[in-house]
Amino acid sequence: MKNSIIILFSAILFSNLMNAQLKPVKYSEGSQQLNGLFIKSTKKSTNNPGILLLPAWLGIDNASKGIAEELSKLGYHVFIADIYGEGNYPKNTGEAGKQAGFYKQNYEAYQKRIDIALHELIKLGANADNIVAIGYCFGGTGVLEAARGDLKLKGVASFHGGLGKDASRKTEIINTKVLICHGADDPFVSKDEIASFQQEMHDSKADWQMIYYANSVHSFTNPEAGNDNSKGAAYNPVAAKRSFDHLQLFLNEVLKK
Repeated sequence: MKNSIIILFSAILFSNLMNAQLKPVKYSEGSQQLNGLFIKSTKKSTNNPGILLLPAWLGIDNASKGIAEELSKLGYHVFIADIYGEGNYPKNTGEAGKQAGFYKQNYEAYQKRIDIALHELIKLGANADNIVAIGYCFGGTGVLEAARGDLKLKGVASFHGGLGKDASRKTEIINTKVLICHGADDPFVSKDEIASFQQEMHDSKADWQMIYYANSVHSFTNPEAGNDNSKGAAYNPVAAKRSFDHLQLFLNEVLKK
């Protein structure tokens, strides 16, 4: 049964990755060229719901492409944001750590880069009043910054993302709905970070929910993460499918189709 789930879900996420519907989009922040990917909904809708997808720390990858394609089949316009920009793409995890670390420390720059991608999604046809941001790992941290920055979103969904913020930062009211999908055994998010985040959600009066997935560590949605939980990052097909199901429930709740 487990093997069949692995085969089925991997096939769903990684089918037709080179589909012509995924279109490269050049946009910019000042002089910095950015290179995103857009895929149009395969279903007609008067409400044109949109999803802004923030990828993991290596940038736009197969996992984000596969998820974008699946979401387009469900009736959403999806734009995969480019956070780093041309000339800044990491070649390895060491470089990715430095790039991601910059934006985590300079959260306002991260929020601005996300907001620019959000406006690009609107230009591409999504309804400005009907958009959710979702993110994975580094991108999961990003969608929480989007919520903290009060970007115009109906909701944000974070998958195995970092949850914390600097304790010196003021806690603001969060007006968008928040979904956290978290690996119960993720070694990169401490109990203290979780406790601080949950206190923040309480103090910000957010409408939030946090779902834990058993036997899951960091990157549990990514089939390319391997299957060795002892490394701290690994794919869990059961958790990946459940979290995608929970995302669909969330999207059905907050977006008009």
